[in-house]
Amino acid sequence: MLQDQDRIFTNLYGMGDLGLDAAKKRGNWDGTADLIGLGRDKIVEIVKASGLRGRGGAGFPTGLKWSFMPKESDGRPAYLVINADESEPATCKDREIMRHDPHTLIEGALIASFAMGAHACYIYIRGEYIREREALQAAIDECYDAGLLGRDAAGSDWDFDLYLTHGAGAYICGEETALLESLEGKKGMPRMKPPFPAGAGLYGCPTTVNNVESIAVVPAILRRGAEWFAGFGRPNNAGVKLFGLTGHLNNPCVVEEAMSIPLKELIEKHGGGVRGGWKNLKAIIPGGASCPVITAEQAESAIMDYDGMRDLKSSFGTACMIVMDRDTDVIKAVWRLAKFFKHESCGQCTPCREGTGWMMRVMERLVTGQAEVEEIDMLLDVTKQVEGHTICALGDAAAWPIQGLIRNFRGEIEDRIKAKRTGRMGAMAAQ
Repeated sequence: MLQDQDRIFTNLYGMGDLGLDAAKKRGNWDGTADLIGLGRDKIVEIVKASGLRGRGGAGFPTGLKWSFMPKESDGRPAYLVINADESEPATCKDREIMRHDPHTLIEGALIASFAMGAHACYIYIRGEYIREREALQAAIDECYDAGLLGRDAAGSDWDFDLYLTHGAGAYICGEETALLESLEGKKGMPRMKPPFPAGAGLYGCPTTVNNVESIAVVPAILRRGAEWFAGFGRPNNAGVKLFGLTGHLNNPCVVEEAMSIPLKELIEKHGGGVRGGWKNLKAIIPGGASCPVITAEQAESAIMDYDGMRDLKSSFGTACMIVMDRDTDVIKAVWRLAKFFKHESCGQCTPCREGTGWMMRVMERLVTGQAEVEEIDMLLDVTKQVEGHTICALGDAAAWPIQGLIRNFRGEIEDRIKAKRTGRMGAMAAQ
């Protein structure tokens, strides 16, 4: 269990003041100029050594991503863009940082931008996050007034400007290149890669897009050392992490814990246990809506990190789980997600534009049992045709929950179809 002295986000629940003075008392903005004085290469080296991986879902090594930025400028400016779109259903960890501990993010943005040679950073915040934007903007204004942003930011000889931009509530804009398109004032549609953003991103200039949490933990890593951060979790799954616990729990919450914590321990210790006890657990979506659903049996010994979830043919994602008890109609739950992804597809790629609607309609019939048993395999086949055949990962995100459902709850789907045909409930449905 993570000790209090190791927590990075000490005002996660908004118990303290979120103003600059209170943030400084909590350890933010402490010797920021000295951290920047380490130099670009040293900062990137420390972040690499810490083992920090992107906290937005994909888990790409953060230091490695930063190192793709050009070392020497060719005349074009460089940019850091912070992805605060957080539109994945069930994911609500970054909003706690923005509304209660915004100075961790602002200081991280300054240091990360310096490490990549960027004099400007844009935070792209989700359209629905009104209060979060107000809290963040107030914190940014305070920092400008105190000389921590702007010319010679925090006395570091580095000029740095931070801008906050509101999205309009489209899920697709959480994809990094669609976010850049939206930021440029165009329709949020993913771009083909290459070129990657580090070569040609925002306004055709070198750009890195990072998640809020990935940036907000950087000052703490530099202050406490790479070894400290790498000391948590298993190899390749290092660090502390914000976990979101939603669904059928006695105490839904967002909590900061060490990586590689057993899933059961996370639920029992912080989530207050499953509603009706652990035996009442039916399924868990481990990390945001796009992650394949796992069964209660798998959850028993599951480890909450990238490798642990991959071993279960699921995904760690944002580590914001949805817990479902035995009262849940898991087929209907996955249909609801299929409906969401169908609605949020930008329509640029044919497999996703046509496939998401097709998958949703078949799922609709599986919910009521008005389908043939053969259609289960046909649906699985279509998910494979969508997965990996689109510009961005929305096609994969739409396919994975359905694949997880068929893999782990096939008996329940078949039972419902048979029950509809015969009028008798099977053993699975009667449970």
